[in-house]
Amino acid sequence: MSLSKPSLIKKLPNIAVIGAGIAGLSCAAKLKEFGYAVEIFDKSRGTSGRMSTRRGEGWAADHGAQYFTARDPRFIKEVERWIQAEVLSLWQPHLKVYEEGHWRDSGSQDKRYVGIPEMTSPGKYIASNLSVRLNTTINQIERRADGWHIHSAESGEIPAIYDYVLIAVPAPQAEALAASHDQRIKNLAQSVHMQACWTVMARFEKKMDLPYDAAFINHERLSWICRNNSKPERVGLESWVIHATPQWSQKNVELTAEEATAELLRSAKSIGFDCQGAQTSAQRWRYASGSLDPSPVCHLSIEAHLGLCGDWLNGGRVEGAWLSGLELAHRLHLSHSSP
Repeated sequence: MSLSKPSLIKKLPNIAVIGAGIAGLSCAAKLKEFGYAVEIFDKSRGTSGRMSTRRGEGWAADHGAQYFTARDPRFIKEVERWIQAEVLSLWQPHLKVYEEGHWRDSGSQDKRYVGIPEMTSPGKYIASNLSVRLNTTINQIERRADGWHIHSAESGEIPAIYDYVLIAVPAPQAEALAASHDQRIKNLAQSVHMQACWTVMARFEKKMDLPYDAAFINHERLSWICRNNSKPERVGLESWVIHATPQWSQKNVELTAEEATAELLRSAKSIGFDCQGAQTSAQRWRYASGSLDPSPVCHLSIEAHLGLCGDWLNGGRVEGAWLSGLELAHRLHLSHSSP
């Protein structure tokens, strides 16, 4: 009579990822590839975080991240995959710079990428193979003897138990969720200074006769102007996006949308961009930018079974977010697969 040997195969943890921006999606996708059961939660109506698009009747505008670049070989490989999937394209705008009252052509040779037909497309592509619960605001996480229990503002306790909770949201939100459970998360979140960004979208019935598609603006209030329709596969009304500087946005973060729009349109007119007759709307990104130096990339507490990723942990930018999520997935998998 032979006795069966005990299994040496570990049960893979059940994982909750809070945040469906690029960092959370990147992390969840890699963990699923490793074989883990992963569920993503996000308070928004859609995935992709600040890689976002505002849509209206006959128009659309990318009002979050305007484009991104790729330098790390791992991210370049992912960018190539997105291009093959037809959710990403190179964008080659006529780019200018405004500073000290003068315009000049930009000498930048960066390759700029945009989602097609909108900036949300790469995120939606990643999410299409994942379990994502939208319109779900996780406002409490609670560790009990059997694992992590999470609660949403909309429906109370989620009927599932998780072995790990991985947080992929801006620093203030991460601190509110996890500071009482992990001191390192608290320290990281309190060390970064997140800044806001006011965005104005303007729609025109006719094409604007301007000698640029996008411009870096060195102005006390403005940082960027972009003809959204210059990006590949954009349709509808002529739409422009105006970004305020982080400094002005943070100082004026509590303005109403109408007040912020009026201020920024006055500044735009002063540099030759007149929005008279345009339909406008605004978006306040309360936690648009911020990073740590040195960048920790991500954080994983084996003891607390908590993880943290996001662009603010890895230099900002879309590439930083994607790499942060990827690294967190690798660290968790390594810790679980080690003897």
